Amino acid sequence: MAWALKLPLTDEVIESGLVQDFDASLSGIGQELGAGAYSMSDVLALPIFKQEESNLPPDSDNKILPFQYVLCAPTSPAVKLHDETLTYLNQGQSYEIRMLDNRKIGELPEITGKMVKSIIRVVFHDRRLQYTEHQQLEGWRWNRPGDRILDLDIPMSVGIIDPRANPTQLNTVEFLWDPSKRTSVFIQVHCISTEFTMRKHGGEKGVPFRIQIDTFKENENGEYTEHLHSASCQVKVFKPKGADRKQKTDREKMEKRAPQEKEKYQPSYETTILTECSPWPEVTYVNNSPSPGFNSTHNSFPVAEGNGSPNHQPEPVVQVADVSSFLNLLPTATPQDAQQWLHRNRFSPFCRLFTNFSGADLLKLTREDVIQICGPADGIRLFNALKGRVVRPRLTIYVCQESQQAREQHPKHENGDAAASTFFVYHAIYLEELTVTELTEKIAHLFSISPRQINQIFKQGPTGIHVLVSDEMIQNFQDEVCFVLDTMKDDTSDGYHIILK
Repeated sequence: MAWALKLPLTDEVIESGLVQDFDASLSGIGQELGAGAYSMSDVLALPIFKQEESNLPPDSDNKILPFQYVLCAPTSPAVKLHDETLTYLNQGQSYEIRMLDNRKIGELPEITGKMVKSIIRVVFHDRRLQYTEHQQLEGWRWNRPGDRILDLDIPMSVGIIDPRANPTQLNTVEFLWDPSKRTSVFIQVHCISTEFTMRKHGGEKGVPFRIQIDTFKENENGEYTEHLHSASCQVKVFKPKGADRKQKTDREKMEKRAPQEKEKYQPSYETTILTECSPWPEVTYVNNSPSPGFNSTHNSFPVAEGNGSPNHQPEPVVQVADVSSFLNLLPTATPQDAQQWLHRNRFSPFCRLFTNFSGADLLKLTREDVIQICGPADGIRLFNALKGRVVRPRLTIYVCQESQQAREQHPKHENGDAAASTFFVYHAIYLEELTVTELTEKIAHLFSISPRQINQIFKQGPTGIHVLVSDEMIQNFQDEVCFVLDTMKDDTSDGYHIILK
């Protein structure tokens, strides 16, 4: 139904009332406007109305979203009416997100009495940064080893079941919950907005993030893959107490503005309601690719194919997740898991002291805490182990296997380099001892074969000659050098020769 707004025809009334309210929308004040129609649908679509809890249907088909997520943090008052809300968060502070069941009676009966799964992630709001998200997160991981971008504060959360934080997905957490019961999840964001800003002259303006929640129900196979609902909100993350200072500054600036200017901005709300959005692409957070295998019937290692897209390159399939989960203690670890972790990492003498400590409890300990409990030597060692700090390898090399398709379609240059690197998936190999034996074991482990199947390793030299790789040659490799692996069947045995090109 369209609403018709009849405007007064007297110039005096128009100038006294409408100039203040509609100065940005109406023109020709003081002229004869007649009884023109004005659509209220444009007004109802403003963010100020979206923030209010209302029983009005959002569109003509009376659609009501099945769930609603409310972030318990105030919105900024310095946001214009037509813009999306912006919420400031403190780094590392726990913030509550209320998971609300918004279904009508009889709606989605298939999830009544059942669990649903929600995935929370922190992503970039800026589309330019979205295209380089993988590189941005890898850079952050390198600068903050052992830390996570997003964590769950499990002791404070209510109603969540089986919380998980994948060690390879630093910005993602997930859990199960029952919509019929009260559910509140507390999250902590550990990165700040200025960490992803180009450093120029200081005082950089931080980039905004998005907190997005995607909810799924079970399919026939018991897997949570059927999408139900997605919502997100825009946030900026500051150093501790920085969000409070920024909120106060914005409020003081708005108080100094003229009344006419204030009407162009949204008021600050005590909570932030996440608005409906498209689901996050599944391929960016689901990675169930098996480890590369070895097929002895072919004269090459199996190759992981890329899709050739410059904006979506597949991650190298390296068996790092298992090692990371073995070394790093996760916040979701139970007290029993924490005890096993202490034993595996040679902290058995302190297991009794930490009997009832979960993974989250241990990770909250400061450096001073563990030194006071365990003494200087073991305390520093325990603190480094909890934070996942590892020693930088002496040598890092990258290896890949060229696909058969690349061999046929893209001939090599005279210097031996491949013509099309987009067909390659590189794997990192970290060396400590810088020996042929170590390199052989790492290559065999990477491709899930026995080191005995690799007889010798050669490096392709000038004019295509094959030079036997020795310990001295490995010690003279440049750090982060790239090689293309090729294999040659050894006629005298069942093994292979590896050629580094």
